[in-house]
Amino acid sequence: MTDHVNTDAAERAAATPPSQPENDLVLFYERKTAGFWMRFWAYLVDILLISAVSSILIRPLFALFGWEATESVWYAPYAILTAVVFYGYFVLMTKFFAQTVGKMIFGLRVVSLKTDRLSWATLLFREWIGRFISVTILPLYWIVGFTPLKQGVHDFIADTTVVHEEAYRKQQMARKRLEGSRLQESEGI
Repeated sequence: MTDHVNTDAAERAAATPPSQPENDLVLFYERKTAGFWMRFWAYLVDILLISAVSSILIRPLFALFGWEATESVWYAPYAILTAVVFYGYFVLMTKFFAQTVGKMIFGLRVVSLKTDRLSWATLLFREWIGRFISVTILPLYWIVGFTPLKQGVHDFIADTTVVHEEAYRKQQMARKRLEGSRLQESEGI
């Protein structure tokens, strides 16, 4: 009688096909985001470069014409010209190279989270309006160290982030199996 029960169980096990897993794991690589300190050092290089350009080009021009270059109010001609150089540098370098000289030295690049290319509207919001806010209220720039994608206020405004050019992070994503070989994305692992 025990032989009969074991035979039935073996037949049932052989008749049912092995179940396929509900999820498939998919491996992919994503670019590693640049943290606060890497971005800080790149920004410091950019500030030194902008300061040098302003001292070499704008200050002698003011001395040549006898204009005052030491006024500290924001609407002084010298302050306006250095601001044009500052914002122009960041907008043009990021538009044409997706990185400034400081970012080039440290191997960083600005990428859009929505599109493949950085549009003029994105750049103007990021590099002009967003950077003005970040420079004016300095502690707002520190949030780069605490957000998941290492974004500053200017990055949130323009839906961008800064990544390492040659560094990638290996990720896994579970995809739920629906019918046959069709897959549906589910939350990352």
